[in-house]
Formats: sequence, C-alpha cells, structure tokens
Amino acid sequence: MTTVQQEPGLRSGEPRGRWVLAVTVLGSGMAFLDATVVNVALPAIGRELGSDMAGLQWTVNAYTLTLAAFILLGGSAGDRFGRRRIFVVGVVWFAAASMLCGVAPTLPLLVAARALQGVGGALLTPGSLAILQASFREEDRGRVIGSWSGLAGIAGAVGPLLGGWLVESASWRLVFLVNVPIAVAVAVAALRYVPETSDPEASGSFDVSGAVACALGLGAFTYALVAWGHGGSTASAWISLVVGAVAAVAFVRIERTASNPMLPFSLFG
Repeated sequence: MTTVQQEPGLRSGEPRGRWVLAVTVLGSGMAFLDATVVNVALPAIGRELGSDMAGLQWTVNAYTLTLAAFILLGGSAGDRFGRRRIFVVGVVWFAAASMLCGVAPTLPLLVAARALQGVGGALLTPGSLAILQASFREEDRGRVIGSWSGLAGIAGAVGPLLGGWLVESASWRLVFLVNVPIAVAVAVAALRYVPETSDPEASGSFDVSGAVACALGLGAFTYALVAWGHGGSTASAWISLVVGAVAAVAFVRIERTASNPMLPFSLFG
C-alpha cells in the first residue's frame, strides 16, 4: 500500500524543506562519489589483493554496469511503491554493499560487492530527484533541483581528493566503509523528514517484461562500451552490442503494448 501526497507543500527556506534537500543530496552524493573515488585506490587495492590493472578495472566497471542497467527500474519502482520507501531501500542496500566492499578478502568478491553497490545506487539516485519534484511547491522546485544538481555534482568532483586522502592516511577499505555511517544518517533522516509520495497513475500489474528488457539492454550496451574500451572490436563486445540492440527493440515493443508500461511513450508526445 502506497501513500500519495496530494499537494506538494514544502518550501526551500523551511526547516523541513532543508532537511529533505540535505537527505537527497547526501544520498545521491554517495552514489556519485563512489563512481569516482575508487579510481585513486586501485593501486593500493591491487597491491593488497594481488591483481593487475585489467582485473582492477572491474571494480569500477561492475558498479557502472549495474547502475546503468537498473536505474530506470529504480525510478519506476519508486513511482509505484513509494519514492521514499525505495530511496531508503536503496540507501540501506548501498550501505550493506559498501560494507561488503570494505571487508572483501579477494578481488572477485570486491567486484561482486561493487556490482551490488551499483544496484543500490540505481534505487536511490532517481528517487532523490523524484522526491524533490513531488515534495516541493512548484515555485521552489527549480531552486531545490538546482541545489541538488550542484551539490551532488560536487560530491563526484571531490571523490578523487577524498579517496587519495583516505588511502594515504589509513586504508583503501575506508573508501567504502565511510559510506556506512553516512547511509545510516540519511536513512534515519529520510524516514523522519521526507514525505512519502508515489504516482497515482502507476497502478495495476508491474511491467516485469519491460523491466527485464530495459535492464538487459542497458547492461549489454554498457558492457559493450566497456569491452570496446579495453580490447577493441572483440567478439564479446559485438555480442553484447547485438544483445543490447535486440533488447532495446523488444523494450520499445513491450512499452507500446503494455497495459501499465514502465516508460509510457506518451511522455514524449
């Protein structure tokens, strides 16, 4: 059962409005930060886990791959089941995956945990923007969305600086473990201050086939780009590209005929 806020009533200058903005900035900022912060930790990770640079690159690529594959699904789930609910699930998921990254004893386990991190990022990132859109009054939305974009973007920019400081002063594992206390604070504040909203038109059965086609298409295209960057025109790159194209065509066909599409094409009308 989802709760729908009928009339957005928050103002940017009010205490609760500032809390909602802070929650969404910190939540999405974690996801943006972890897209860049790991790069400077790769040499230290390689020395401790005994891996070459080719293997280490998958600690970055695994995150990018799952983030791209599931981000549309995360937004659709928030519209249907509650934006705050899915946002908090994503934050908790991201924290748990970050802890797994921080204690990973081998590179394959680190890569798997990074892939799980990407799923958490895909759940919380679209929800943070949707929460602002649905919670604030129309005259304040431009201001808060601009603040969200700027402040969350700064998180990605300071990632290498923060990562370098943590690696030099302590351990590469803190690059991941630092997310845990931040995520706990974000989840608690979200449950206290963020109003629950959902899309009243997102009813009926969930678009499972559309979600699968979307995740497969975005994931395959992302993998193809990654493979092309490392090995050029390889068989795996071409196969992924073809799979992505087939999945994209299937996604369009599914969304045109589905009774409750995940991405209604009327939005582009």
